[in-house]
Amino acid sequence: MWNPAEKLPMTLEQRTTLKAWVGARTSPQRTVLRARICLLAADGLPNMIIAQTLKTSRPTVLQWRKRFEERGTEGLSEDAPHGLSSRALSAEKVKEIVEATLHTTPVDATHWSTRTMAQVMGVSNATVSRIWDAHGLQPHRVEGFKLSKDKRFVEKLTDVVGVYMNPPDKAVILCVDEKSQIQALDRTQPGLPMKRGRCGTMTHDYKRNGTTCLFAALNVLEGKVIGSCYPRHRNIEFRKFLRQIDRETPKDLAIHMILDNYGTHNHPMVKTWLEKHPRFHCHFTPTSSSWLNLVERWFGEITRKRIRRGVFSSVSDLVSAIEEYIRINNENPKPFVWTKKADVILKKIAHCKAVTVTSH
Repeated sequence: MWNPAEKLPMTLEQRTTLKAWVGARTSPQRTVLRARICLLAADGLPNMIIAQTLKTSRPTVLQWRKRFEERGTEGLSEDAPHGLSSRALSAEKVKEIVEATLHTTPVDATHWSTRTMAQVMGVSNATVSRIWDAHGLQPHRVEGFKLSKDKRFVEKLTDVVGVYMNPPDKAVILCVDEKSQIQALDRTQPGLPMKRGRCGTMTHDYKRNGTTCLFAALNVLEGKVIGSCYPRHRNIEFRKFLRQIDRETPKDLAIHMILDNYGTHNHPMVKTWLEKHPRFHCHFTPTSSSWLNLVERWFGEITRKRIRRGVFSSVSDLVSAIEEYIRINNENPKPFVWTKKADVILKKIAHCKAVTVTSH
């Protein structure tokens, strides 16, 4: 049995106003709840009974009773104060938080969180979050980069982009590379299938069943792929793959290959083979510039769609899955289209270099 609470003092005019709020369809639900709390409190119901009736908490009932006692109906139409917001902070304080975020780190961490910054600055973590959003700051994120130091960077970049933007006549343009050490991973336990309200599951641990290396040549104009899997990726396997390319492309067309600077591609025996097959022309990307080779984009597709979540009990299962993916890809090929001109890329790289030097 609950002890009766003191009735909340309320005039007839105030009661009429609160009942009007409760009955109006356009009243915000938070305002309706506050009005109902005060109306029940004015009838003398215990605070706990009010909370149970309205399915809220006792502290909420106490809070809005107090607000009504202090400010009447006006107090119910406004949200309770939540401390200083970023709008209420002085410009100096906002600047201090931004500068600390940009130029300092916590003693025990590599970057700030909203809570660690809020503790140091004496504000709420919500305030820090709003300031970071307003200034485009994301201390929890970091992006990888690497600038090429190739002395012939401009020359190689211009050559490769020129092949993409202005393909030679009567030629096949192939982006060639190897995806090495693809693991045939099996899970230690069967996973559960996806169903409504639950995603599919896979065990976090796995069993290694060997690796394979995928050699791939992406036809830039058609989107088709010539591919083969080998246990290793030496010059021997690369020459086998070149012979496969030679067999599977029209004999009357020249072959322009875009390659990276991996040692296999420049092996003396590979160079000798290429000299004996003059229809093959090589265009090398600058060092640390794999993004220039469109076959890397295709490698990302096969990894995401077929390999990463695949379950393979053997290397042969993995190879079969890769070959099936290539077959399906070639039945309905979708080429990747290069759109950036060389001068645009060079401007961005120059800007990146300038920013990097300035920051350090």
